Amino acid sequence: MDVKTVTCPETRVAAIEHRGPPSREHETAHKLVAWKLSNRLLDQSRYRSYGVHYTDPLTTPAAEHRVDFCLSVEEAVAPNPYGIVNKLIPGGRCALARHLGSRVHNAAAVYLHAVWFLQSGESLRDFPIFFHYVNVGPNVREEDMITDVYLPLK
Repeated sequence: MDVKTVTCPETRVAAIEHRGPPSREHETAHKLVAWKLSNRLLDQSRYRSYGVHYTDPLTTPAAEHRVDFCLSVEEAVAPNPYGIVNKLIPGGRCALARHLGSRVHNAAAVYLHAVWFLQSGESLRDFPIFFHYVNVGPNVREEDMITDVYLPLK
């Protein structure tokens, strides 16, 4: 797997916090999509979709699982009925690997943690692994999905 070290900019995001079973993530993400549609934030090159993964769903009890689903924004998020809040993805060095295909099992995330990081000599920053969902939407087939995985480094 190809891993690059990149410098990411600080990114302002509109976020919805998912707490609980991974099987319910779709319901949470759907609220962000509804907010995105109601605010006409449809340009994927301008408003990028992210997931900030605080826990590993394979090793964390379902009730303790945490992930934020996010959309990059230029303006602060106003109070809204969807539960969308303002957050930041901090800038800094990251290891980057690309995953192609279904987002159910992300091989790039597994590789970054289980292989690359252990051999890299790098130290982790105090921010969790995050995913940039490069292409999203109802017309993106599972086999065509592209996800860039960022592992924050010191």
